[in-house]
Amino acid sequence: MSSPRQAPLAPCALIPVYNHPATVAGVCASLTAIDLPVLLVDDGSDAECRHELDRLADVGHHLLRLPENRGKGAAVRAGLTEAQRLGYTHALQVDADGQHHPDDLPAFIDAMFESPECLCAGYPRYDQSVPRIRLYGRYATHIWVWINTLSLDIRDTMCGVRLYPLAALNAMLERHPCGDRMSFDTEVLVRWHWAGGRIANLPVRVQYPADGISHFAPWRDNVGITAMHTRLFFGMLWRLPRLLARGRTP
Repeated sequence: MSSPRQAPLAPCALIPVYNHPATVAGVCASLTAIDLPVLLVDDGSDAECRHELDRLADVGHHLLRLPENRGKGAAVRAGLTEAQRLGYTHALQVDADGQHHPDDLPAFIDAMFESPECLCAGYPRYDQSVPRIRLYGRYATHIWVWINTLSLDIRDTMCGVRLYPLAALNAMLERHPCGDRMSFDTEVLVRWHWAGGRIANLPVRVQYPADGISHFAPWRDNVGITAMHTRLFFGMLWRLPRLLARGRTP
C-alpha cells in the first residue's frame, strides 16, 4: 500500500516531441486523466506538429519550444530544467508516440510518494506488435549496461517512461549532460547508478502501431550509442574498486 501523499511533492509529465502530431494529444489526455500537469518540449518539429502543439498550449499545457531539432536527450534535458524552474519536484517522462499503456503510468506516481529520492525506470512488456529486430537489438545494450554497472540493478535503459527526481538529477546533468540524442536514456541511468542513486524498475505495456513513426537514425544513433558504451566502459574501469565494494556490501 502506498504511503499518504506528501504536500511538498509536485510531479508533472514531460513529453519530448518531434513530429508526432497524430498521437501527442492522446498522450496528453492520458496524463491529465491522472491529474498531472503536462510540459511539452517541441524539439524543432515541422509545421503540422507545431500547429498541434500550439493548440495543446492553448488548452492549458505548458509548451517549451526549442529553435531547432537537437535530439531527444537535449529535449529531455531542457524539459527537466524547465520543470524544476516551474516549481515541480519530479517529472514523469513519457514518449509522444502513444506506445505506452496509460494504465501503467499511475504506478510511477505511487512509487514517487513511496520513495521520493528514487528514480523509477520503466521496462517494456511487449505484445505481438513489437518488431523482432527491436526486441533482439535491445539485448546488446542490456549486456553493456550490466557490464558498466557491474550489476543487474537496471532492467532496461531504452524504455521512454521514467520518473525523475528533478533536483538531484539536474545537479548530476550539470556535471554529465549524457548526450543530446538517443544515447541519453541509457547514459543517464548508468550515471545515476554510479552516483549511488536508487533505481526502481516498473513494468510498462508497449504496443507498436502499424503506422508508427520512428526517429531512430540507424547510422547516426548506432554510432552515438557505440561511442557512449565505450565511454561508459572506461568510466566503469576508473570506478571499478568502488563498484566492486558496493557489490560486496550486504
